[in-house]
Amino acid sequence: MGIIPSRNLEEQRRERDGIVYFDRGRIEAQTGRAYERYAIQTHFVQVGEDQAALVERYVRPLYQPGDVLSFGAKVMAMCVGSVRRRDEVKPGFWAKALWRFAGINHTGVGMHEPYKLQLVIDQVGLPRMLLAAFLSAVTKPFGVKGVFYRVCGQGVGGIDGFYTRSSFPIYHDLALLNPPNPDKLCEELCGKTGIPVVLMDANDLQRDQLGKCNAFPLTDAEVQDALRDNPSGQGDELTPLILIRPV
Repeated sequence: MGIIPSRNLEEQRRERDGIVYFDRGRIEAQTGRAYERYAIQTHFVQVGEDQAALVERYVRPLYQPGDVLSFGAKVMAMCVGSVRRRDEVKPGFWAKALWRFAGINHTGVGMHEPYKLQLVIDQVGLPRMLLAAFLSAVTKPFGVKGVFYRVCGQGVGGIDGFYTRSSFPIYHDLALLNPPNPDKLCEELCGKTGIPVVLMDANDLQRDQLGKCNAFPLTDAEVQDALRDNPSGQGDELTPLILIRPV
């Protein structure tokens, strides 16, 4: 099992029909199956854009029969309006009191911001958030990480945004939530484009599969194999669409 990567972004960079993409190299799975992955660069997607139009614009010129598409959860959230603006969130007592003690999650980003912590309370309820915070506090001295997110569940780890240091000003006052009904969104997108779709929230340490269409030919384990080195890169690369080509 191995990865055959290009050395840097300039070596990876390709362009076809005006579409810029990055050849992330071939990756081999434990099963012996191999996949080529192409990270497709898009413009900065705004709230309310049409996800099928994005696929037709950026993916269609590179698509070959047998390819499948990994669609980034953050861009899908923008498309379907699964967002919260700062002025829509009203931090209460507990969010204001506890945010200073919040840790960071596996992505290096945490809830140490009262507005973001309030989003957690809004999503899972105050009792569950308090239980998660308590269990996180008592297990942290033993080196146990991620307890807060596991106890909260319900996609809390997918809350993104409210970053005052983000290079994208829109994220200073905008938070993204995992889009609802992910399987349905994948099914609808596949129906409109004819390209099998899986919805992923991926980073360098973890690849969370949120949903996929019924026609998606890879198993969940095969999806993890194909994306295990996070070919989408970091957010500022603007490569949320990964075309996976089984070899």
